Amino acid sequence: MIPSKVEVRARVALKVGKQSHVDAQIVSFTGFESHEEHVALIFKQADSAQDCPLVRIHSECLTGDVFHSSRCDCGEQLDEAIDAMAQSGGIILYLRQEGRGIGLYNKIDAYVLQSQGLNTFEANKKLGFEEDQREFQCAIDMLSALNVSKIDLMTNNPKKAAIFANSPITLNQIRQTHVHLKHDNESYLKAKTDSGHKMNW
Repeated sequence: MIPSKVEVRARVALKVGKQSHVDAQIVSFTGFESHEEHVALIFKQADSAQDCPLVRIHSECLTGDVFHSSRCDCGEQLDEAIDAMAQSGGIILYLRQEGRGIGLYNKIDAYVLQSQGLNTFEANKKLGFEEDQREFQCAIDMLSALNVSKIDLMTNNPKKAAIFANSPITLNQIRQTHVHLKHDNESYLKAKTDSGHKMNW
């Protein structure tokens, strides 16, 4: 395996969460092959103070994370992770991979197709993309740069768990996130379930 070139660039304290009340640190990195600006949020010095921190790999979703869109559950999952890690510590790896890697404008184009009856994966394929174009090697590289070698993973997506199979990071256990059902996102959640997500309805 080729050694990662990803290294920590800067680290600074800030408060996050719905009321900007949770102490955390934000970490930037250098060396990503994609040149994307991925960041980590670290709670309770989990990278250095815990042998097996809780980790959430969260792909950017402007519509959900910032505007709390009714079309997805991304913002609620992010809030859930922040609330959990405010109590127990942990690391959120925030990956700049909007729309499962197709970008913001293409995601909005996909919304148009979803309004016509396609699900989120079918819409991406109709636009000429793969169902999911994200890559998660960057998450492994970020954890390695933070000197984290064993984690509990907060996810419903078995594909995220699978990336650790041949990596230097040991996956100890998986903690499922809640189902955040709301107006407009039931078909989205069912499409994720059909694609293999483990969800406790």
